[in-house]
Amino acid sequence: MKLADIYRIAVQAGRDADPRGAARIEKELAAAKKEQDELKEKDQPFFDAERLTNPYADTRILNGDPETEVRTVIVGIDMEVGEILLADRLREKRSLDLVLTHHPEGRALAKLGDVMGMQADILNAFGVPIATAEGILAGRIAEVSRRLLPVNHTRAVDAARLLGLPFMCVHTPGDNNVVAHLQAIFDAKKPDTVGEVADLLLEIPEYRHSAGLGVPPRVVAGAEKNRAGRVLVDMTGGTEGSKEVFEKLARTDVGTVVCMHLSEEHIKEAEKHHVNAVIAGHIASDNLGINLVLDAVEKHGPLEILEASGFKRVKRS
Repeated sequence: MKLADIYRIAVQAGRDADPRGAARIEKELAAAKKEQDELKEKDQPFFDAERLTNPYADTRILNGDPETEVRTVIVGIDMEVGEILLADRLREKRSLDLVLTHHPEGRALAKLGDVMGMQADILNAFGVPIATAEGILAGRIAEVSRRLLPVNHTRAVDAARLLGLPFMCVHTPGDNNVVAHLQAIFDAKKPDTVGEVADLLLEIPEYRHSAGLGVPPRVVAGAEKNRAGRVLVDMTGGTEGSKEVFEKLARTDVGTVVCMHLSEEHIKEAEKHHVNAVIAGHIASDNLGINLVLDAVEKHGPLEILEASGFKRVKRS
C-alpha cells in the first residue's frame, strides 16, 4: 500500500467509529470549506487544506511522500526523537518504510485542541444539554490550546525529515475506535456493578496484557460493589475534558465513567458528585484503538508491523 492509502483508510476508520455520526462530521467539513472561502488573501497560505476532507486535526502525514510504498511499519504509542533514531538504526539492518505514532507530533500536536469540541456532542448523547456541554468545555479547550503554544512540537518531525523517514500520526481515529468498541460491549452486557465493569475490561487482550505489566484497570471513584448504572466510555476528543462534567452527568442516568486517565482534580469531582470512575488504562486503551485501525488498514493489504514504544499488535480481523 501507499502511505496515502494508509492515511486515507485510517481517517475513514475514525469517521466510521465517530460517536457524533456522519451528518455532524459533514457539517464540520462544510464549515471548514466555508472558513477557507471567507479567508482574506493574506491568510490563505496558512489554511490547512487537509481540514476539507479530514475532520481530525491530530491525524496527519507529518513527513514523507504520500506515494511511498509501505510494506513495513514501526508502530508506537509515542514516537519521538529517540524512537525516530531507533527506526533509523533498524533501517540499517532491515527494510522499514514508515514510522507510525499514536500520539500526535508536529502540526497535529499544535492543533490538538481543535478536536476537543466533539466531546460536547458525546455528552449531549448521554443527556447533557448541548449548550451546557459546549459551555463547560470552552474553558478547557482554551486551556489546552494555550498550554500547547510554547511547546517545541516539531522536534520529532524534524528528526524524521533529516533522516528521510516517512512519519504519520493517528490519534482521534484510534480513540474513536476504542470508544465504539468498549461502548458496544458495555451497552450489550450491561454490567450490574462497577467491579463487573473492570472485569469486562480484563476480558480484552490489551487490558489483560497491561494488567500483566502491573497496570490493570482500577476503580478510582466509587467502589467495586456500587451499582454501575449507565456506563459512559469517555476516551476520545483529544485529551481530558472539563472536570465540571461530573456535576452535569450526575443529573443524567450515567452512573459510571470509563476513562483512559483522570487527573486528581477530576477524580475528586467524580467522588463529590457520586459518579463512579474506572481508569481502564491509558496505554492499553491506545493499543486497542490503534489495533482496530490497523485491522481496517490490513483489510486492504498485509503489513509487517514492528512493535515499539508501548505498542503490542493484536489482530481481530
